[in-house]
Amino acid sequence: MALESRPENMKRIDSLELAQAYIDERLAMLREQIGDKKVLLALSGGVDSSVVAAMLIRAVGRQLTCVHVNHGLLRKGEPEQVIRVFREEMDANLIYVDAADRFLDKLAGVTDPERKRKIIGKEFIDVFVEEARKLDGISFLGQGTIWPDILESEAGIKAHHNAGGLPEDLRFELVEPVRILFKDEVRMVGRALGLPESMVERQPFPGPGLGVRCPGAITRDRLEAVRESDAILREEFAAAGLAGKVWQYFTVVPDFKSTGIRDGRRTFEWFVIIRAVNTVDAMSATVEEIPFALMQRLVQRITSEVRGVNRVLYDFTPKPCATIEYE
Repeated sequence: MALESRPENMKRIDSLELAQAYIDERLAMLREQIGDKKVLLALSGGVDSSVVAAMLIRAVGRQLTCVHVNHGLLRKGEPEQVIRVFREEMDANLIYVDAADRFLDKLAGVTDPERKRKIIGKEFIDVFVEEARKLDGISFLGQGTIWPDILESEAGIKAHHNAGGLPEDLRFELVEPVRILFKDEVRMVGRALGLPESMVERQPFPGPGLGVRCPGAITRDRLEAVRESDAILREEFAAAGLAGKVWQYFTVVPDFKSTGIRDGRRTFEWFVIIRAVNTVDAMSATVEEIPFALMQRLVQRITSEVRGVNRVLYDFTPKPCATIEYE
């Protein structure tokens, strides 16, 4: 089956009315495509997969099985949050898979960004296939692919684990109900589906997770530095009232160290890069101006609370020429 492309004359979905029309159209298409068969969905808890889950639940109900894979590259507290929101609040049929050691072992020593993405993508597929074999009659694989994923993959900017690269012998037919939408349109569709605003406005999180924010060969200690510094950044942005005003903000810890001083002694530790950008469709992005007092607090907390870090930098580069993520 040919993969769907966004029509050139498609009107931008910028209202609940247009979103509802899109939902009605998609629900009919999903029911026709899936029939009485079962769907397996990769549910990260991000905006895209959450909207896909809500749409599939509305279309086929208990024919959907959601799988949340903890690949060890999630933000602090995220696996627990996903389980709480989807199992308890949305009553989803959710399978939780703790595969952190499996992913991190495969990524050990790998420095090339594209290899890392492909390893993560392949492991995801392998996990889904293994989970599907435990279930009866799974015919479809749901994915939260969106249009920028397709455009960036086609342009060779970066590979996306959910934009091609599936094994030839994969026995699932793809279900991608938001494939032709931009990120702002996915959010609008989420609102029309009745998802909570906290979920709809949740900042984007890449499929490879913190793996693309830990440039170079991923090590568990440096990954933990990314996770802890990211948690501090999110906490401080929320306290400063920026959580709903900045589209995406996160930390990066490259595989590079610098000289510093701690307790009167020389240190040789990592540095944390803060990234905060605003965008509408993720195709371009501007850098957010962070108040200096907030930046000082971030520096103080990160350098004192995050193990192995002695320096904090701020990335002022827009997209283009930089991409939003580092890898």
